[in-house]
Amino acid sequence: MTPETRALLRELSEAFGLPGAEEEVRAVMARHLAPLAEISYDRFGSLIARKQGTQTEPRVMLPAHMDEVGLAVKQITDDGFLRFTTLGGWWSQVVVSQRWTVRTRTGDLPAFSGTRPPHLLTDEERNKPLAMKDMFLDIGARNKDHARELGVRPGDAVIPYSPFVEMAGGRLLGKAWDDRVGCALVIELVQELAKRDHPNTVFAVGTAQEETGLHGAKTSAFAIQPQVAIVAEVTCASDVPGSTQDGTYCDLGKGPGLCLRDSGMIPNRRLRDLVTSVAEEAKLPLQYVTMERGTTDGTPIQVHGEGVPAVYLGVPTRYIHSHAGIIDETDFDQTVQLLVEVVMRLDGETVAGLTSFGT
Repeated sequence: MTPETRALLRELSEAFGLPGAEEEVRAVMARHLAPLAEISYDRFGSLIARKQGTQTEPRVMLPAHMDEVGLAVKQITDDGFLRFTTLGGWWSQVVVSQRWTVRTRTGDLPAFSGTRPPHLLTDEERNKPLAMKDMFLDIGARNKDHARELGVRPGDAVIPYSPFVEMAGGRLLGKAWDDRVGCALVIELVQELAKRDHPNTVFAVGTAQEETGLHGAKTSAFAIQPQVAIVAEVTCASDVPGSTQDGTYCDLGKGPGLCLRDSGMIPNRRLRDLVTSVAEEAKLPLQYVTMERGTTDGTPIQVHGEGVPAVYLGVPTRYIHSHAGIIDETDFDQTVQLLVEVVMRLDGETVAGLTSFGT
């Protein structure tokens, strides 16, 4: 991995980007893509970067969602604590005792997610999973009026505080890899395509509000009218103690993950086979993923209009939907290579063959 790629991943990871508040991520993507592609936006907030190839068709859509899981302020208590609601899928046990950033109209505030200490719990309470309703955010306010003076109001966005770190063994620790990794993938894809004549027109998309309903994928697909789609994402890595190694998920350091199915999408079989064949020809490793819980932007895109052949490729990532995740640099680089090789093969004849069901 080059220093430039690490810098891009750091910039994207540390950007603030809750569902409906993706401005910082959108600006980062636009800055990197504008010199190479025509930038536009749908009316929902998704960024669309159009990279013209040697042909105007087929239209190849590569969505990566800009938003991350987080919280929103629901209530300010009389004592100045903040009650919250979750945005995106959280497991309650990873929410408590963490640092957060509350974005108010007057600036950002540090916060800590607290609950009663173990000394104040009964034996029965200590043995139960902690419920989200029993947690709160502490911003250091003395009371409700003080919290309001600090600029807090209901609806304010809250994201995890977790700076980017380069770890040992070529591993990168960062916030919001789901799906800033995908955002970086499509940026680097366009950068590579700028050096080549590709037989199609590529639309690299930063979608809005994926974590709360896959909404930006729907609006941007309407704007693009794609003829084929490759979702740029992360996949869950299961190579940690306690996980079942049953082939459902994949491992860090063993290459990109190709999803065979998730809870919302069965990929186009011919496109799936094309990705597999291209990986073999390019001598790139490929892992296979089945995800029975959770889905991606591919779900609404594949049923847009008369249907869009779609597939989901991801970089293996540990600890998604928590404060930070870990990825392997080699996996990222190999996923970029695979995306480039697949896109280079998506000419008009190949894409038409993906849906020629009567032959």
